[in-house]
Amino acid sequence: MLHFSRWKTVLIWLAVVAGVLFAMPNLLTQGQRDALPGFMPDRPMTLGLDLQGGSYVLLEVDRASLVNDRLQSLRDDVQLSLRNGNVGFANLAERNNGIEFTLRDPAGGAAARTALQNLTSPISTSLLAGGSVTETELAETEPGSFRLTLTDAGINYRLSTAVAQSIEVVRRRVDELGTTEPVIQRQGIDRIMVQVPGLQDPARLKALLNQTARLTFRLVDVNNSPEAVKAGQQPVPAGSELLETNDTPPLPVLVQRQVMISGENLTDAQPGFDQQNNQPVVNIRFDSRGAQRFGEVTQQNVGRPFAIVLDDKVLSAPNIREPILGGQAQISGNFTVQSANDLSVLLRAGALPATLDIIEERTVGPGLGADSIAAGQNAGIIGGVFVIAFMFIAYGFLGIIANIALLVNVVLLVALLSVLGSTLTLPGIAGIVLTMGMAVDSNVLIYERILEERRNGRSVVQSIDAGFHKALGTIMDANVTTLIAAVILFFLGSGPVRGFAVTLALGIFTTIFTALTLTRWMVAFWVKKRRPKEVPKGWFNFVPHGTSFRFMAIRKWAFAITIGLSVASIGSLFVGGLNFGIDFTGGTVLEVKSKAPEADVGKIREDLSPIIEGDIQVQEFGSSQDVLIRYAVQEQDLQTPQASVNAVRAALQNDYDFERVEVVGPTVSGELAWAAVIGVAASLLAIAAYVWIRFEWQFAIGALLATAHDVAMTIGFLVVSQLEFNLTSIAALLTIVGYSLNDTVVVFDRIRENLRKYKKMPISEIIDRSLNETLSRTMLTAVTLVLALVALYGFGGDVIRVFVAPMLAGVLVGVYSSIFIAAPVLIYFKLRPETIRGGDPKDIAEADKKARVGTTPRAGQA
Repeated sequence: MLHFSRWKTVLIWLAVVAGVLFAMPNLLTQGQRDALPGFMPDRPMTLGLDLQGGSYVLLEVDRASLVNDRLQSLRDDVQLSLRNGNVGFANLAERNNGIEFTLRDPAGGAAARTALQNLTSPISTSLLAGGSVTETELAETEPGSFRLTLTDAGINYRLSTAVAQSIEVVRRRVDELGTTEPVIQRQGIDRIMVQVPGLQDPARLKALLNQTARLTFRLVDVNNSPEAVKAGQQPVPAGSELLETNDTPPLPVLVQRQVMISGENLTDAQPGFDQQNNQPVVNIRFDSRGAQRFGEVTQQNVGRPFAIVLDDKVLSAPNIREPILGGQAQISGNFTVQSANDLSVLLRAGALPATLDIIEERTVGPGLGADSIAAGQNAGIIGGVFVIAFMFIAYGFLGIIANIALLVNVVLLVALLSVLGSTLTLPGIAGIVLTMGMAVDSNVLIYERILEERRNGRSVVQSIDAGFHKALGTIMDANVTTLIAAVILFFLGSGPVRGFAVTLALGIFTTIFTALTLTRWMVAFWVKKRRPKEVPKGWFNFVPHGTSFRFMAIRKWAFAITIGLSVASIGSLFVGGLNFGIDFTGGTVLEVKSKAPEADVGKIREDLSPIIEGDIQVQEFGSSQDVLIRYAVQEQDLQTPQASVNAVRAALQNDYDFERVEVVGPTVSGELAWAAVIGVAASLLAIAAYVWIRFEWQFAIGALLATAHDVAMTIGFLVVSQLEFNLTSIAALLTIVGYSLNDTVVVFDRIRENLRKYKKMPISEIIDRSLNETLSRTMLTAVTLVLALVALYGFGGDVIRVFVAPMLAGVLVGVYSSIFIAAPVLIYFKLRPETIRGGDPKDIAEADKKARVGTTPRAGQA
């Protein structure tokens, strides 16, 4: 184990040097990175929105409006097809999400089906597994009466197509903002995720994304009174539609349904100014087909008003004074310079095929992002200093080696995040600090095993070799359990939570490399050069050698206390309940900063009361200038997305800067709640399955009960403390699951080893012996992890504090459960030594040899 060939040594240090080179760009400014030679890595980590500011928006295709648009189009298609097929019909209308009509001659049913065959035939598509989809179904409800309905598969096909088309339109609109590296991705069948780092004007982004931008040119109906139609004095004339202008107050306008020219025929749109009154306008240019059509329409309708309609709003309706034959036109309509520019962006990017609703929004100002970076850096540095000092005190020279490996571990982790282009979020920084604490566990396992082997009489070299060898299986088992939790967290989490999972997973791989390869090489090099006579020790022994607590003697009391506290924790859910964040309840959270020296909380509440329905939580958050505003889902937001946020902005923007905005709709919050429950349950089952495979079913049950206890107790802590329970709390729970299993697996591994060594010893004594042998490691690991978490809690900022507090409680509970829950379960389920499988082959062979010697008859025995 201590011999390294030359090529292995070269590979190890090449990996370390590569890590340093790929991590280095994170310490350089943009100018310094640009000055690097071409062969040098120059890509830093990608910072998440919570660190550099920006906007995250989740868009959803409005299913109802898409179906409505498709039905209107289908109605026109049915009318045209029946006429082309010479089929007489009447009462053609859109009713109950379908198109209904009756035949003048009931005997013409076959002719009607033939005429509509092109609408009911399957549509070929490569998007679906079957290769085709039937979009509409035709049914004869009674002789001569037909109904054409959209199928679910057809609607889903239209939704999928609309999302694919919308992604391209959204990308063109976002690119017009001039932002760098926006992320635009499809999510599911009907959603689009847009993430724009560093965006300074999130309101403008939402305005650009929230408009369909369907531009049409239609003739105005001058034969009927729009005022009379609006007042209900006369019905809407056939072939016409009542719309309103953008004026304040809006004015009614009757326009013909027939679209003369659409925005699809535009080739360019640019903001400009009217030469007569110097007002902002938008100058547009048509393609050849559009120019020809526009010239024909204006030539045939000189003297008539011509309405320019954008998303069912009449921008203007000027009279056609003369034919416009040049293919160019001008759109006016009370524009500002900004609104004219935005309309130009929308028209150049093209219209969305369907309405997109904003169902989730998370916006962080650049100032708050900079504060988060500073807080994360401080927490990381202080946490690192705590852990490094602790390891040096605990292990002396070996602690120095562990600290070098720890620093390399962090460097490699940063390098991997940079190379993979992973996004570092605030919980991701927590993942790095947590990795520092947990990485020490591997070195603690090795060192404790080395010291134990030395106490058992082995030489220094033999002790070191055996320590690395025997700790290998335990380290792998402990890290795999944490990796399982990280993988499940990645696939079931979202946003910053996934960033935490990535950081934690990568940290596991770098930890295994540094602990089992780099640390081993440094120790081997030290042994070869110095040839020590004794294993170095630290200045403080946390658990004296020879400690022999009888843990199993009090297991019944421990179980009684455990059951009582667990019942109390679960009962507290129904009495006090969790303080659910908007991730699970839906609603809006805004963090604002006063432009004055102090914020006026009372005035904010007074200003927002007429705007917001229900309870409004307004409280100071951090300094006297910072205020947190929270309210539930608003009825106005269900009708007009973002209406309440826009109203709050208008009321407070003169006196406050908006640092952070989070809006979660009820649909998303319900999905996140289910994902959280499934995530915790899936992680528990997956880890239990792994423990079952590696050990026995009794161990799996013990691990499940201990971990379920830790989760229950942590939830009880959250109920008592009333800390906000959100997505990051789920990340904390899953991390606790990983840590608890990590600790439990270490104990189980020693129990399995001792069961093979002492086959005649009672199971309770074997468990006590195993717990005492691993107690020093348990305490050392817990202390290092607590030190890292305390640094995060004290210096990581208010946002990360909610994430760290339950983890601190969970670590302490995890130590208890490994000793008093997981281990005693093996007694109650009657674990037998002869059923044990797995473990280190050398240990098994050695134990079997001892067992054979112990059962050989001595001289004089029969």
